[in-house]
Amino acid sequence: MIINCLPFYELSLDELYAIMVLRQEVFVFEQNCPFVDADGKDQLAWHFMIWDKNNKLIAYTRLFDKSVYYEGYTSIGRVVTSSQARGSGIGKLLMQKSIEKTIELFGDEPIKIGAQSYLIKFYQSLGFELIGHDYVEDGIDHTYMTFGLTKIT
Repeated sequence: MIINCLPFYELSLDELYAIMVLRQEVFVFEQNCPFVDADGKDQLAWHFMIWDKNNKLIAYTRLFDKSVYYEGYTSIGRVVTSSQARGSGIGKLLMQKSIEKTIELFGDEPIKIGAQSYLIKFYQSLGFELIGHDYVEDGIDHTYMTFGLTKIT
């Protein structure tokens, strides 16, 4: 397993392509959720990637500095694991390492996520807290959660 994290402009074309493929496989096809994934924010993010021994991207997140995605918070988004890797603990490792990397890159600031509601218990097991404000995005129930200092925004 190889873990790396790069800002957008340091990604290779192959890395960017693998990211886009994984996000489309899961968010568009598996979740049957047609949406425009290229939201203009990839260029502002650090891209956290976990690759398997065959050099296939199996888990990924985007990491954002304070107030780039959510005002007053750092953020982790586009949390995704490949269907082949699920059930192996890779999702938990992905989030633990993403939290660590977010703090390393941007300081010990509160982290805010927009979590798919069916994953609330998973995120709570990692230390995230509900802050309310449920919403529907692209037909999927979500809620806001924070790690660290809880704020309401």
